[in-house]
Amino acid sequence: MNKHSSVHVVGPEKFDLGTAQTAGSERLAAIAPRFGIETAMWGGLFEVAPGAHTGIHHHGEQQTIAYVLSGLCEVRWGEKGEYAATAKAGDFIHVPAFLVHMEINLSKSKPFRWVVVRSTSTPIVINLPDDAWPAAALVARRVKAGRTAKSR
Repeated sequence: MNKHSSVHVVGPEKFDLGTAQTAGSERLAAIAPRFGIETAMWGGLFEVAPGAHTGIHHHGEQQTIAYVLSGLCEVRWGEKGEYAATAKAGDFIHVPAFLVHMEINLSKSKPFRWVVVRSTSTPIVINLPDDAWPAAALVARRVKAGRTAKSR
């Protein structure tokens, strides 16, 4: 252990939007080297507004672990977005490295919020065009209409 190591507390007033973003969501950095914290990981918050969904993206070599603080979401993945899992408050989510995915807020009235920890100190976000999945437009229409994989 480094004799200069210490515990760092970062309050909400210092959370930083200046991190990699994906359309339809908001990421706030809390634990990162830019805060003077020597770490091999990144930590922060992730939120998607009611009835919204993120763009299609992946996180390169990073693995992601998330804890759902509030809300209900669907995570879609696969070469064409053909797989889906639903997560609610209290659930943990693991997203493997290089897995192309998108998050969908299943609520029309409440955002969903996650605590996110990534396996490298600088978040990697590779945003893909909406036509990366032929069915992405259909997914977007279903979200707007309040229908998802569970309601098909």
